[in-house]
Amino acid sequence: MARTTDTALKARESDQPSPKATSRLDLFKFVPFRLNRLAAEVSSALAVEYQERHGLDIPAWRVIATLGFRNDACSAQFIAQCTRTHKSTISRAVTNLLHDGLIERVENQADRREFRLQLTGKGRTLYEELFPQLLRREDEILACLTAQERKQLSALLGKIEASLDLIQTSAEADAKQAY
Repeated sequence: MARTTDTALKARESDQPSPKATSRLDLFKFVPFRLNRLAAEVSSALAVEYQERHGLDIPAWRVIATLGFRNDACSAQFIAQCTRTHKSTISRAVTNLLHDGLIERVENQADRREFRLQLTGKGRTLYEELFPQLLRREDEILACLTAQERKQLSALLGKIEASLDLIQTSAEADAKQAY
């Protein structure tokens, strides 16, 4: 009886292809894969601007960029959460940037046990030199899109960010003391 059942089962299986045989994940159509690949490529393209000229790696730039767009000092934890970079990676970048005199620790007035980070004068000068170059590079990357397509892309990314409950503006992050 078991033999007949096995034979019948095999016959049915051979008539219809198994789901594994006919369907597979096409990574090149899978949005998370595409977004990750695109983010990595764009990040690498931008990194040329600060790596070759200033010796900064991507995590160090993320620290400088986060501190540069903020009005107030913030914690390394904020930077890690904001940039979605592992805290140990940010910690190493912070150590190097402190050593290079680009950032400094300041006491948190609300909690004197905690130190926050801010750009030094040297770090601010570097940030102000770099961000226009990075904006120009962003324009070069997006040159394949029309002005309308750029607006649509921004709106669509915003919708995805909102659906994932991600903070989308620095004002929103400051107001919520988020990240």
